[in-house]
Amino acid sequence: MVTTRICALGLSSSLMLGMAALDVAAVEILETLDSYTLENNALEQINSVSQFRDVFPGDWAFEALRNLSDRYNCIVGYPNGTYRGDRTMSRYEFAAGLNACLGQIERLLQDNNFAFREDLEILTRLMDEFAEELAVLGTRVDGLEGRVAFLEDHQFSTTTKLRGEVMFAASGVFGNEKADGSGDAIDSNIVFNDRVRLNFDTSFTGRDLLRVRLDALNPVPFAIPVTGTNMTRLAAQRNNNNDFDIGKLFYRVPISKKFRLHLDATGGRYNFNVDNFNRFFANGFTGSISRFGRFNPIYIQGAGGGGVTGNYKFSDSLSFSLGYLARNASDAEDGLFNGSYAALAQLDIAPSDRFRLGLTYVRAYYPAGEAFVSGVTGTRLANAPFGTLPTSADHFGFQSSFRVSPDFTLSGWAGLTRARAETSGTSFGGTSVNQSDRATIFNWAISLAFPDVGKENSLLGFVIGNPPRVTDNDSGLTNSDTSWHLEAFYRYPLTDNISINPGFLVVLNPEGSSDNDPIYVGTIRTVFRF
Repeated sequence: MVTTRICALGLSSSLMLGMAALDVAAVEILETLDSYTLENNALEQINSVSQFRDVFPGDWAFEALRNLSDRYNCIVGYPNGTYRGDRTMSRYEFAAGLNACLGQIERLLQDNNFAFREDLEILTRLMDEFAEELAVLGTRVDGLEGRVAFLEDHQFSTTTKLRGEVMFAASGVFGNEKADGSGDAIDSNIVFNDRVRLNFDTSFTGRDLLRVRLDALNPVPFAIPVTGTNMTRLAAQRNNNNDFDIGKLFYRVPISKKFRLHLDATGGRYNFNVDNFNRFFANGFTGSISRFGRFNPIYIQGAGGGGVTGNYKFSDSLSFSLGYLARNASDAEDGLFNGSYAALAQLDIAPSDRFRLGLTYVRAYYPAGEAFVSGVTGTRLANAPFGTLPTSADHFGFQSSFRVSPDFTLSGWAGLTRARAETSGTSFGGTSVNQSDRATIFNWAISLAFPDVGKENSLLGFVIGNPPRVTDNDSGLTNSDTSWHLEAFYRYPLTDNISINPGFLVVLNPEGSSDNDPIYVGTIRTVFRF
């Protein structure tokens, strides 16, 4: 067949009208998105405009478009770059592919290149056949362009996103006497508190993250002043009287494909910087209701400080982290190295997608009056085994998580601490302490997570364990009995952004003494996320 080549000046009016119907670049974006959906859900669901597949590989239009695709290399919507000539298409998919070829041929003509007359005739026929679908796609593009323009005019920032969480909580603590031996009764009033968290997340490269977090909260800490023990502390019980302050400021950046650096200016927490192997329970808004139930207290060391953490990923199954946090990093007297600090090393091992474990070591130092040995969990003695004397400690942690099934994850940890008195002096009750005296502190817990119980994105959780207690002490002060932490909570999503989270906690033998009565804590949290 003799062919005649036609330049751009001779382009038929029907072809020009067809090209005016659509914005080529926008439709190619739609085509890519629809094709990606089909790539991943070919046997499950179809999210294109039409739910029907009515353009078959044997149709004349299908074969005509495939020939154009082969000749002009204009079908670019599928992620793997193939046209999939053996798969039935919807008419809207076909129209998107047709538009891509129209755009390719138009560019050739505008560059004073040439196209075959019979190809233009085929295009004209195809455009007539699929005119309705092309018009619908044009409407979709116009709608998307309008939405994009609106977002550009009203966006908060081109680089920063605002994410927020608000929690209202009605909480109460119940029991007979405080666990401090005073004989005072526990005030069992119900309190209503709130917590607001605003995250300003900024990315400069698309892979890094600069976060400024503002916190405002007013909870009543269910700790020693209220119950005589820190074992009853809830997950979110720092109180700034609802005055916004900077709760966290950090910058996280990947140095390479395997190495990531995390720089904390203030509010640093190891449970955020490294894997804590208790992901269902770690969040202070929607996870465990208690401070102890969130994760191994070893991750609380250095909390609130500034420093650096590095994560190196050897492979998908092995990674290693090193970190250093100073609790008073911005203080002129203490700085990074003269005050309280915690240096961490952790090895993460993942033999499979379902099973992970971690080996963690923290070396910590606490100046006089700043004891933080158990992260304000467990007994008072476990947090300050030598009273207000300067103390150092070696913390060892073993954590693991096993996803038994999609509906059940079993996690747990064990923690051992060897604390050392750095000077001689007196501890609680005037007990004499010699420099280099040692104390042993132990804790463990098991958590059971049941996601999607009753509703998708819900969570039923249980925690059982022994909070930190002193089992041996050269100065003679120990906790004679084992305390038990028993916790249950349920997160029920009302909508995608609102959930209700009731929870209940009981502590048996609080402060490590069977002479103390059980203490009960209940809370109902309503969480709004945006």
